[in-house]
Amino acid sequence: MQTERQIQIVDTAINIISEKGIQGLTIKNIAKEIGISEPAIYRHFESKTAIVLAILNNFEEMASFMNEAIVEMQASAFEKIDFLFSKIVDIFSEEPSHISVVFSEEIFKNDIVLRNKIVSIMNQKALAVENIIKKGQEMSEIRTDVDYKILAHMVMGSLRFMIKQWDLKDQHQNLKEEGRQLTQGLKQVLKGG
Repeated sequence: MQTERQIQIVDTAINIISEKGIQGLTIKNIAKEIGISEPAIYRHFESKTAIVLAILNNFEEMASFMNEAIVEMQASAFEKIDFLFSKIVDIFSEEPSHISVVFSEEIFKNDIVLRNKIVSIMNQKALAVENIIKKGQEMSEIRTDVDYKILAHMVMGSLRFMIKQWDLKDQHQNLKEEGRQLTQGLKQVLKGG
């Protein structure tokens, strides 16, 4: 459980990454933005890596919660995909600054701890979507002429592309409406025929 100050530091770090990129995320910039000393930051986090790891841990927690909800749902594969997409779109619509962290895996390549964490989150999401699609194939809801793992990559890749494009276009479109349209298109692809 994070303290109030840790939450403030994490939120500030997310905003800095969103505005200035990862290169702008320094302990000095966080301290300046909050209005405290640099040593005060170190009382809550041992390093910049620890702060970014806290951001990723928060996102992983949200992902785990969504995955658990999906597993417990008594719904069709398409209803589960709708639920997953709408929750992800809601999160990024309400907190667009999170996109800069979560969808910028390249910033973690040189840090083994952060890279392992982002790979873990990606694997967790991929497994959730693969399970939805595999079960949908078993229930004859989803086409079986394409491997469920390939279909999962198509689903997650299209969601990632849509969100990243929305972010790069300065969030001018309605992400929720775009997400709804994408989900409808994916349903047609997944049904086959």
